[in-house]
Amino acid sequence: MLLGAASVVRAGESAWAFEPGLDDFRPDALLDLRSLNEPMAGESGFVRVDPNGDFVLGNGQPYRFWAINTGCLSEQPFTPKPLGRKTAPDLDRHARWLAKRGVNMVRLHLSLNPDLKSQPEAKLTDVNKANLDYAWRAVAAMKKQGIYVTFSPYWANTMQFKPEWGFGTEDAHGLLFFDKRLQDAYKAWWRTALTTKNPYTGIPLAQEPAIAILQLQNEDSLLFWTVNNLKGAPRRDLGRQFGDWLKRKYGSLDKAYAAWGNAKMDMDDAAAGVLDFRNIYEMTLPRTGQWANRLDDQLQFWSATMFDFNKSMSEFLRKELGCRQLINAGNWRTASTLRLNDAERWSYNANDVLAVNRYYTGLHNGPNRGWAIHNGDEFTNPSILRDPLEFPLNVKQVHGRPMLVTESSWVMPMAYASEGPFLVAAYSSLTGLDSFYWFATGDDEWSPPQSANGYNPSQQKWLCAYPDCLAQFPAAALLFRKGYVQHGPPAVVEERALADLWQRTTPIIAEESGYDPNRDSGDIAARSSVKTTVNPLAFLVGPVEVVYGGDQARSKVAELSRYIDAANGTIHSLTGELTLNTRKNFCTLDAPKAQGVTGFFEQQKQFELRDVTIRTGNHYGAVLVVALDNKPLKESGKVLIQVGTQCRPTGWQEEPVAIKTQEGKIIDGFRVVNYGRAPWQVIQANVAVTIRNTGLKKATALDMNGNATGNVALDRNTGNVSLKFPAATMYLILE
Repeated sequence: MLLGAASVVRAGESAWAFEPGLDDFRPDALLDLRSLNEPMAGESGFVRVDPNGDFVLGNGQPYRFWAINTGCLSEQPFTPKPLGRKTAPDLDRHARWLAKRGVNMVRLHLSLNPDLKSQPEAKLTDVNKANLDYAWRAVAAMKKQGIYVTFSPYWANTMQFKPEWGFGTEDAHGLLFFDKRLQDAYKAWWRTALTTKNPYTGIPLAQEPAIAILQLQNEDSLLFWTVNNLKGAPRRDLGRQFGDWLKRKYGSLDKAYAAWGNAKMDMDDAAAGVLDFRNIYEMTLPRTGQWANRLDDQLQFWSATMFDFNKSMSEFLRKELGCRQLINAGNWRTASTLRLNDAERWSYNANDVLAVNRYYTGLHNGPNRGWAIHNGDEFTNPSILRDPLEFPLNVKQVHGRPMLVTESSWVMPMAYASEGPFLVAAYSSLTGLDSFYWFATGDDEWSPPQSANGYNPSQQKWLCAYPDCLAQFPAAALLFRKGYVQHGPPAVVEERALADLWQRTTPIIAEESGYDPNRDSGDIAARSSVKTTVNPLAFLVGPVEVVYGGDQARSKVAELSRYIDAANGTIHSLTGELTLNTRKNFCTLDAPKAQGVTGFFEQQKQFELRDVTIRTGNHYGAVLVVALDNKPLKESGKVLIQVGTQCRPTGWQEEPVAIKTQEGKIIDGFRVVNYGRAPWQVIQANVAVTIRNTGLKKATALDMNGNATGNVALDRNTGNVSLKFPAATMYLILE
C-alpha cells in the first residue's frame, strides 16, 4: 500500500507515482489548449466590461478567464531533483505550461512598498525594486503566451514602518483608506511601477493592455476585525475625519449627539472635533436605541471612507497615470457577512470590478497551521458534495458588475480537491461568476510534495499545482471558457436601500463567512444562527444578485421549491444541466458539449447522462467528458475524457482521531502520522465510459504533458462506443 494508513487508499484501490517529465511542448501533443488564447495578450486592446457586467476583449469579443495566482520568484533548491527541474523557475516555460493547460489569466500578488530588510535605507516613497522587476518580467512572459495579468501590488500585512516615519503604529491595516501620508507614498509606488518603461517589453505598465485588472489592495477593510487594532494617532486621525463627516451630515456635533440620544463615549473629544468608535463586534449584533443610531453613522462613515478612497484612486490612475485597465477596489470580507458584507461590496462600487478572497478549508490544528503541515497535526476532510453551503462560489454578485474570487483553493491537508475544478467550472458558468483564481503556485511546472518554506521539515498547504487540482484544469478550463454550460437566469435578485445597509438589517440571503487560519479566531468557521428568508442553497440554483440603492419590495426570488428537494437532498440548477445530491454526495453535469460526475461512489456507481454513461469503482473522484471541437458530444469528432481521483505524498500516513474544537465540540477527524515525501501517489482510475457517438473510432491515452502514450481498446456497439479508462492516466482522447 503506497500511501500508508486509512482513508486514502481503500480496499480494491492502488496508486501510481506521479513523476511527469518536463514538458517539451511537442507540436503533435494531442492536448494543448494554448490555441484558446490570443497569440499575444492585449493584441486587440484593453479588456473591457459589457453592459451585462461580463468581460470582453478590446475588439468586443466576449471572453472568460481561467485564472491562477503565481509567484515563480526565486531559486528553490529544495525542489526534488528527480523531477528534472532547473534550480530556478523559468517564467517563459511557466507561461507556456500554464497556457497549455487552459490558463489565460494570472494574478501577480506582490508588494510595491519597500522591504526594509533588503532596503534598510529606503524612504517611504521608494518602491520595492526586486518585486517590480519580477512584475515586469512576468508580464512580458505571460503576454507572449496570451495570458492576461491581474496586478495586485499592496497588502497591509507586508507594510513595514520606520519609527522616524512617525506613523505611531506597526500595524498598517485600515490606514490606507484614510491616512494621507500613506496614500501619498502608495501613489508614488504606483507612479514608479506604472510609468517607468518595462525593460522587457519597452511599454510602461500603465499602457500595457496585457494587464487586464489593477487591484488596489488585498484583504484589508475598515469592516473587518483588524479595525479594532487602530490605536493612538491613527485612531485619533480617523476620529477627526469622523467628526468632520458628522458636521457635514448634521450641521454640528451637538446635532449629531442629539440624533443619537446623547450617546457619548469616554474617549470622545468633541471640543477638538474628534469622536471615538464603538467596537466592531457591536455591529455584528442587532442593536436598538441610541447606540444603534451611533453605530449606523459609524458604519456609514467607515463605508463611505473606503468608497471615497477607491474612487479617488480610480481618478488618480486614470487621469494622472493614464491607465485604461479595469480597476478592482479590493477582495476582502467583514466581521459579519450577514450584517456588514453588503456595505463592504457597496464600497467597491466606486470601481469597475468586484472581488472576494474565500478559501475552502476544513479544521487544521497544528503549531504552524497557517502555512505548514506537520506530523501530529489534526484535520478534517470536508467536501462540498456533503456540505454545499461552504462552496466558495456562493457569492452575491452586484448586478451589472463583474465578480471575481481572486484567491481560493481546496486547502490541504483536505483530501477531496479533485471536485474543485469540476464544480468551479460548472457553477461559475451557471452563475456568471467571472473568474476564480486558484491559489497558488511558485513552481514553473508541477509542485512536488515539499517543505513549506524550504528548510522546515513539513509539507506545504497553500498550493494548487498538484494532481488533484491543476491536473484537473484542462477539461474544466475548456468547458468554462467555451461556454459549454448555460448561464442561468437569476435565482434571486435582492434590492437593498442604502439605509438598510447602515442599519445592518438582515438581507434576504447571505453568504457564509469562509475561514482563514491566519486571520480568524477559533479553529473553524462559525455559522450564523440567524436564518435568512431565502434558502441559501439558492446559490446552487442560479445567479444570486443584489442591487444597492434599490427598493426591497422589488426583490425577486425564483420558485426554489421546484429546484431544491430537501427530502431527497437534491439541488437542481434553473437550467437543468446541474444536479447536486447531498444525500448520495455527488454532482452531475449534463450539457450537450460537456458531461460528467464528481462524487463519492459508494451509494451510486453508474450515472446515465444524455449522451454518456459513466461507471466507476473508485471511492471518490471526478470524471469529465468534454468536446474539443465545440460540437455536441453525440456529434463530436474529438472528445477529451479527464479523470481525477485523490493523491497524497509518498509515505503519507494518517489515523482517525476525535478532535475537540475550541468551542468544546467533538468532531471526527484525522491525525497526520507522516506527512510524506515526493513524489505524489495518485489513486488509480477505475472508470468505464460509454458515449453515444458512433463516429468515434480511436482512443488514445495521454501522459501528463498531453502526449500520446498508446491506444486504448474501444468497444463499438450499436449507437455507442465504450472503453475502460487506463488506470495510471488522467487524460484520454477519442477521435
